[in-house]
Amino acid sequence: MAVDILYFAWVREAMGRAAERVSPPASVASIADLVDWLAARDPAAAAALADRGRVRAAVDQMFVGLDAPIAGAREIALFPPVTGG
Repeated sequence: MAVDILYFAWVREAMGRAAERVSPPASVASIADLVDWLAARDPAAAAALADRGRVRAAVDQMFVGLDAPIAGAREIALFPPVTGG
């Protein structure tokens, strides 16, 4: 399954890219699994995604928790917590 990953704000800066298309292995079933898999690929990703408490996600433009499944997702966004005002 190929999926587009979008990175925003400091996550984008730390990753060194704004987006990429990836094909995670079948064992990657949730956002948390995906974050772990991405972090294991290179040192920049490991540093960017080290503190899971500072990473939020959206699947197909819907905010989700890190335990959300990724099956069937076309787009996953990773970004820092957002505040409103």
